[in-house]
Amino acid sequence: MAALAPLLAVCAGYFMVILDVTVINVAVPVIGRELPASLTGIQWITDGYTLVFAGFLLTAGALGDRLGHRRVFCLGVTVFTASSAACALAPSALFLVTARLVEGLGAALIVPGSLALLQQAYPSPPARSRAFGLWGSMAGIAASAGPLLGGLLVSTVGWRWVFLINLPVGVACLVLTLRHVARSPRHSDRALDWPAQCAVVAAVALLTAALNEAGRRGWSDPAVLAGAGLAVLAAGAFALRERLARSPVLPPGLLRSRAMSGGAVIGMLFNLGFYGMVFTASLEFQHQRGFSALRTGVALFPAVAMTTFASVLSGRLSRRTGDRPLVVSGMLLAALGLAGWAAAGPEPAYALLVAPMMAAGFGTSFALTGSTATMMGAAPAAFSGTASALFNTTRQIGSATGVALGGSLLATAGSYGAGLRTSMAIGALAYLTAAGLAWLCVPAEPKTA
Repeated sequence: MAALAPLLAVCAGYFMVILDVTVINVAVPVIGRELPASLTGIQWITDGYTLVFAGFLLTAGALGDRLGHRRVFCLGVTVFTASSAACALAPSALFLVTARLVEGLGAALIVPGSLALLQQAYPSPPARSRAFGLWGSMAGIAASAGPLLGGLLVSTVGWRWVFLINLPVGVACLVLTLRHVARSPRHSDRALDWPAQCAVVAAVALLTAALNEAGRRGWSDPAVLAGAGLAVLAAGAFALRERLARSPVLPPGLLRSRAMSGGAVIGMLFNLGFYGMVFTASLEFQHQRGFSALRTGVALFPAVAMTTFASVLSGRLSRRTGDRPLVVSGMLLAALGLAGWAAAGPEPAYALLVAPMMAAGFGTSFALTGSTATMMGAAPAAFSGTASALFNTTRQIGSATGVALGGSLLATAGSYGAGLRTSMAIGALAYLTAAGLAWLCVPAEPKTA
């Protein structure tokens, strides 16, 4: 039990973070009626969390490297749990939106430290690969189970329990971490470059906001174009500041590493494919087939069922084969699944979609273990939090892009089915591109030491 405790603690925290991205989707219509909330308020209940979460990941990673990852992780769990309680007790829509913003900050503090703590707790490469695999499977399980769990809670005990379920998980996570996870090294001599941190927060938050709005408003909407333009300006300011800073947020040596930069892009591409598939499939099942939220969660279960099995298998195989064959084969399998969905015709029977969903879920989780190990292995120990933050930031951008593309295609294509098939084809192309990058960037040698 002692050997598993760090893994349980970290995975519990990560599961809460990803679950709260998707579990809210089926609850917001009910929330909007009960509080009440305008359409803009409903959007901010959903998107405010994602914006703060994505925007502050790199800052949280740098704080973890400087102050110690266990300390920042525990702070994140505390903030997340307390803000979840505030969300559950919210008397108004404005209060709920504010609590969701704080919850997003807690999520950002949790995630970079989660990978760094696993790397610290499991120094053996085989054990670390298994831990990274189970960590990665939490994302797929939480994202896909969110609509099912949310629908079940809303239809039985009410929407406030969507947030209340975080309380026991958060408390257990905090207790396990304090008791069983060792203190992390601190690099307090490393200064935080606040101008650069503010620039990267602005760039990621603005880009995520623009992508979220693009799915609703269209890519040519002035607000979307303005957000994207401001994100580019903020990114330019960040790059300029990095060239001048004595202690840059992303040291140039990290970005020059082919494994590091390639791994970040791979993470963005496979999140684009997987979350684009989950989003468009959810809309297809509910809007075109008339499924309830609960039945939609059940319909998505084939994708979820494969994630844990795939991650455990890839963690065991990595010491024999190395990471490259696993990442490449996983991406190819997921590409085949989405290509199969795109080729299934305008109104395929649900039975024909089970295999594509299983292939996408299995392939993504099978590849995630190796790509995570690649990113973390390429970073010096002193920058493990920064590496984790970079990986998760690019993945969040990929998720937002996949959802935005899917929403835009469903709204603008000649028919709903045509938009869905185009979205699946783009996801398959993203997976194929990730497979090619993995062949070039992911180390091939098995880790035996």
